[in-house]
Amino acid sequence: MNSQAITLSSPKPAPLSLFIGLVMGFALLFAQALSAQARGTPESFADLAEQVSPSVVNITTSTTVAASTGGPNPVVPEGSPFEDFFRDFMDRNDNGQRRPRRSQALGSGFVISEDGYIVTNNHVIQGADEILIEFFEGGELEAEVVGTDPNTDLALLKVESDEPLAFVPWGDSDSARVGDWVMAMGNPLGQGFSVSAGIVSARGRALSGSYDDYIQTDAAINRGNSGGPLFNMDGEVIGVNTAILSPNGGSIGIGFAMSSRVATNVIQQLRDFGETRRGWLGVRIQDVSEDVAEALGLEDAAGALVTDVPEGPAAEAGIQSGDVILSFDGRDVADTRELVRRVGNTEVGKAVRVVVFRDGATQTLLITLGRREEAERAVPASAPADEPMTGDILGLTVTEMTDELRAQLNLPEGTNGLVVQDIAEDSEAFEKGLRAGDVITEAGQEAVASVSDLQGRIDAARDAGRKSLLLLVRREGDPRFVALSLE
Repeated sequence: MNSQAITLSSPKPAPLSLFIGLVMGFALLFAQALSAQARGTPESFADLAEQVSPSVVNITTSTTVAASTGGPNPVVPEGSPFEDFFRDFMDRNDNGQRRPRRSQALGSGFVISEDGYIVTNNHVIQGADEILIEFFEGGELEAEVVGTDPNTDLALLKVESDEPLAFVPWGDSDSARVGDWVMAMGNPLGQGFSVSAGIVSARGRALSGSYDDYIQTDAAINRGNSGGPLFNMDGEVIGVNTAILSPNGGSIGIGFAMSSRVATNVIQQLRDFGETRRGWLGVRIQDVSEDVAEALGLEDAAGALVTDVPEGPAAEAGIQSGDVILSFDGRDVADTRELVRRVGNTEVGKAVRVVVFRDGATQTLLITLGRREEAERAVPASAPADEPMTGDILGLTVTEMTDELRAQLNLPEGTNGLVVQDIAEDSEAFEKGLRAGDVITEAGQEAVASVSDLQGRIDAARDAGRKSLLLLVRREGDPRFVALSLE
């Protein structure tokens, strides 16, 4: 029998270049998968919209516009055959007055508790005598106003329902990053329930209020969206849609939502007290510029420079004009806006530690906050002036205070300092806003009552190697610090 040899052979090894190529290909695919996961790009917003829609409401408000006699009446030429007809018609219908009319407005809101608390904007319900809530799943309920806060344009409403209402939780706006996906819901232009999506375009925007902390988004927001929620991808409310920036009244991709960090605190106070109760420190402040920082000996232009300390919590704790507040309640202070927001969001009556920079060193003070809404303005007066003298210093013509000047400038009795009589228009002082009639009360953080006092402060600053001198200037009672170059 013939035998046939069978040869078994192993497969030839693949070239090294091919192996490397395969590894790199798999690595690229894996990196792309990770990148897509990191971006978190949603395939659809449908599930999220379905989840939160029952908690979003449309709001219709009605307001009675009072009758008026000052409006225009039909003009009929005297002697016209229709003169008597129109006179009888007007008298018969309104006795010479316009009839009251009803005005309606539309907005949005969202339910935050199953027992019927609803958040919206203050401007949506302001002045309304009837508020009607329309729910996504059908049905309408009348709402009562629990409380409002014009400073943040927020309002809290309450409806009574026989059944528990669907509601949405608050989210942490501080964790939202620029570029994160967000979804807005509301009643744009009265079209009913509508959804739009976009990203967080910017954080920490301020429009006009002292407590502003807006999230900017390119999710479409139009009139009627006011008071509606801005959701993160977990279905949590991180903002209350409030305003748009637009030349034509429609969305151009620049919308603003009040951050939940601010809104949660305000809404809780409205729920508990029917009004806001903001913390009050009791100081007047201004930002620290580079030249002011140099004049004070600060390494960084940060913090809030105290310009005045009226009677209140800060005065009782020992804060002085000229102090720079560097830290409040354990957190660094970047500027005046941040300090105002942080103080306002702190509980009334809480004792907080405040770190200030004074005379080249830091001090820690313990201050018990008062209530902003109860604060009264008070400006302390200083000592009487010396013999009047005039001098030309740093581009300023200054004269010492007299009773006559106090009367002319409508200053409180006992006000001390140097009055600016004239100012060189090519001087740094003029560029920084000083004008005739301003009163210089401090130089180098020490009181000045005479021209020699001011010159002494200038000489001391130069001897200390300072490049600028810090002046405390008052105009119509309002103080501010100005740093002038000594070079």
